[in-house]
Amino acid sequence: MRSVICAFVASLALWLFGQSLARAEAPGAYIGSEICGECHRQAYEAWVESHHAWAWREPSARNVLAGFSGETFHHDGIDYRFAQDGDGGYRVSLTNQASQTVRDYAVNAIAGVAPLQQYLIETEPGRLQSFDVVWDVADKRWYHLYPDQDLPPEDGLHWSGPYKNWNARCAECHATGFEKNYDPGTKTYQSRQAEIGVGCEACHGPAEAHLAWARAPGDHEALEGLSPYGFSADFAASDPAGEIEVCAPCHSRREPLGDASPVAGSSFADHYNLSLLREGLYHPDGQILDEVYVQGSFLQSKMYSKGVQCSDCHEPHGARLKAEGNAVCTQCHNPAGREGFPSLVPADYDSPAHHFHPEESAGAACVSCHMIERVYMGIDGRRDHSFRVPRPDLSEETGSPNACTDCHEDRTAGWAAAVLKDRYPGGRSGSAHYGQVFAAARAVPGANNDALLALIAEPERAAIVRATALDLLARTAQPQEARKALDSFKDPDPLVRHAALSLLAALPPQDQLEQAIPLLEDPARSVRIEAARRLLGLGGVRYPDATLAKLRSALGEYQASLRAKADFPEIQLALGGLALSQRNLPAASGAFGEAVRLDPQLPQAWRMLGRIEEVKGRPEAALALLDQGLKANPGDQLLVLSKAQTLIAVREYEEAATLLETLLESQPASPETAAELGSLYGLLGRFEEAEPLMLQASEAGYNSPELLSMLGETQVRLGKNFEAKSTLLLMQTLYPAHPLTASLEKALE
Repeated sequence: MRSVICAFVASLALWLFGQSLARAEAPGAYIGSEICGECHRQAYEAWVESHHAWAWREPSARNVLAGFSGETFHHDGIDYRFAQDGDGGYRVSLTNQASQTVRDYAVNAIAGVAPLQQYLIETEPGRLQSFDVVWDVADKRWYHLYPDQDLPPEDGLHWSGPYKNWNARCAECHATGFEKNYDPGTKTYQSRQAEIGVGCEACHGPAEAHLAWARAPGDHEALEGLSPYGFSADFAASDPAGEIEVCAPCHSRREPLGDASPVAGSSFADHYNLSLLREGLYHPDGQILDEVYVQGSFLQSKMYSKGVQCSDCHEPHGARLKAEGNAVCTQCHNPAGREGFPSLVPADYDSPAHHFHPEESAGAACVSCHMIERVYMGIDGRRDHSFRVPRPDLSEETGSPNACTDCHEDRTAGWAAAVLKDRYPGGRSGSAHYGQVFAAARAVPGANNDALLALIAEPERAAIVRATALDLLARTAQPQEARKALDSFKDPDPLVRHAALSLLAALPPQDQLEQAIPLLEDPARSVRIEAARRLLGLGGVRYPDATLAKLRSALGEYQASLRAKADFPEIQLALGGLALSQRNLPAASGAFGEAVRLDPQLPQAWRMLGRIEEVKGRPEAALALLDQGLKANPGDQLLVLSKAQTLIAVREYEEAATLLETLLESQPASPETAAELGSLYGLLGRFEEAEPLMLQASEAGYNSPELLSMLGETQVRLGKNFEAKSTLLLMQTLYPAHPLTASLEKALE
């Protein structure tokens, strides 16, 4: 097994420098939306002015909506000037007020039509960047997407940096048949697409076979594996989930596994990892927080579980709602109900008797209560597609917002909960909700694992909820808890099977093998890759030949996925960690170096570069790298701690103490800093100062055997034997067989 992994890691250096990613061929060629429109005129005319068609366009007098007549905008010491050149092209000039340097860029393309339009700049051949100063279409003004950011050009989040790169982060969902084609060796892009904009074939699939069928309907020879009409996506025959999977790749917060748009009709789980309901993305009860788009919300909804699909509400070609206002909802939610949805409760929902607001008021709109809106990109309102019943009774417990106090800002959640309970005495107020479990698990990891296990065991729960419960459980799971969730490894939904693999770390090696090996052949590529990734860290076990073959295959898919994202700083971090796990220091150093080249604001990468130099016996080089990291990340706790540890290793104790004292002044509640400084004081014999700092760290849960041993020895030296015995008791509980526990026992004899 080690030879398999070592061969894999050794190949990193090779494929990071220019090998192309193999990909499945599309079923026939793309022909372009204009050709589709020759026969499908009505659909074409609905599409051509849709947001899909405007997703990416060339700059022209018709397409550019912004002011390019010498308009200026100022932000963060930069003057921006927008104008046309003599050839009718569009240009942006940036003048740095401090240095008076001027950079002039041509506008390469535009993205969007409303409520804002963004412009793409080609900073070098083939590399497109999303400009942060954008046009407000309604108010006809320039504004900055991130007005509170003060970013120099070398910052990874600057508009010219890797996170704003159009090729890597945006183009796939703004084009048809997109291929990124990044070369890690030259660090250049040769991207291409069948069509800019989201055209007909982005949703239906390449139309060459359909065109042949249309010209000779009786000839089915070329349609093998396609729909009866020659498409890779078969909307006529697909169930609701099939249609949703066509929309989901672009309308979701997800991690891609490849570097190209999957062909329409492909399985989502073969091409992406969907983001779960994690902190920073979603509120504890699953309401949208960050810009998560739609899929993660919709999967939580009762509507999804009952078979509602995107086209029930959205006209697919014009990408507009099928009706105005409440009429979208009353297609189904009305006194007669709707055929095909037998669980609907017939009633007059578009009535003050239901919504308790004046007719035609904002409060009478279904979306106001059941699809809260959040604003992203400064002015772009997006609605939560979990279609939830307002639960103000959960707000105080979970910290999640609620639709009632979204509008009634002068009222409390308690007031809103009382009103709803009075008006809907048989409603959901007071009933259990997974948001309560998630809020508690986030606040105190491990404190409510039984409740998480109960959620995981409920098959009627949404898969994304059960997967999130698995993700939270895995952070603190003990072996006996992980075993209670083993059925998740065989769950019908790939999202749950993928999340279940996070439990492997809590299981003994043989149990890990038993659960993970079948998933090396999982139908979903995302699950196969995750199984291989998890098994990489498993040593000391023997694999049968048949298992090795499966593992090699899944590792190949993992390797291809990493290679496809070699321009992502976060992937370089993963590559560095993978190489370190196999003691391949040159590969690790190369990956971490590439990570900080792409994004200098990655303290973890700087820290690991320093550690590698320490391992090589070069502490001076380590300190120089850490200083570079601190220049890019002033005052970063991780880097200051790392520099102090390196200084301690070379016996520069006083300089290390000064660093740590300054850091603790700025972050007095940091247990890591208190532990490090307390341990250093103990090393220096400053025991009176050391003990309270180490106690502070221990009481905050920072209880490494080294810290507790130093604390106990310090207490012995201070003559505090009673306190030292308490520390020993904690060590005996946490680390009964550790040599440092035995050492403290001996010191107290």
